[in-house]
Amino acid sequence: MARRPMMAANWKMNKTVTEAQNYTAALLPRAADAEGVDVAVFVPFTCLHEVGRMAEDSPVIAGAQNFYYEDSGAYTGEVSVPMLKDVLARAVLVGHSERREIFGETDTLVARKTKRAVEADLLPVVCVGETKEERDSGGMWEKVSGQVSRVLEELDEVGGDGIVFAYEPIWAIGTGDTATPDDAQDAIGRIRELLREERGEDFADGVRILYGGSVKPANVAEIMGQNDVDGALVGGASLEVDSFVELIEAARPGDSEDG
Repeated sequence: MARRPMMAANWKMNKTVTEAQNYTAALLPRAADAEGVDVAVFVPFTCLHEVGRMAEDSPVIAGAQNFYYEDSGAYTGEVSVPMLKDVLARAVLVGHSERREIFGETDTLVARKTKRAVEADLLPVVCVGETKEERDSGGMWEKVSGQVSRVLEELDEVGGDGIVFAYEPIWAIGTGDTATPDDAQDAIGRIRELLREERGEDFADGVRILYGGSVKPANVAEIMGQNDVDGALVGGASLEVDSFVELIEAARPGDSEDG
């Protein structure tokens, strides 16, 4: 099954509203030419309404970097799904490693948030991955498979056919260290096999799995050339429009090594 590739920018805690407007204005005409690629931009809450408004009638998907699974209540500092949809978000990151490692998000919380996003027809990009210590000790697959399985367990009632996973080895995020293309394929191929075991052939073949971790124009073609890699979740290299557009171009069907 041919899966539509996705190139996703994660701005993290960067850009003012004016900077976001300038970036989006520059990106939109160039992303419109990226036939066959889904382009998503995950932006801070303060920029989301403006990016969502500018991208509303374009192929670019405006997304949030986080949210809480309750729709309202005494959750100071949190943002709900109805709030995200009100400012034109169409997608959301769930369980980014920085949310897990710095802010203590558990597998159960990530799973509940994923379910809520699916219920609300927001595209969840669910991040999974291991630390350097876990990898060095041989615990990579135990960590990653546990994260994926907990999400699938929570999705049993709602399906989740539209879900996207992103494998992001924590040791390769913002460090300049990148998993080799073979490393990325090994981990993502094992995730797809787990999806096949737990949810069947059609689900596994349809779910897109991205790679995240120091992706840049110099290495994206090799990463995208792997059979099970369907795109990338990009941090630093997505903050400049020219760099991000190079990555989008590399994701176009027919541009990667195996087509």
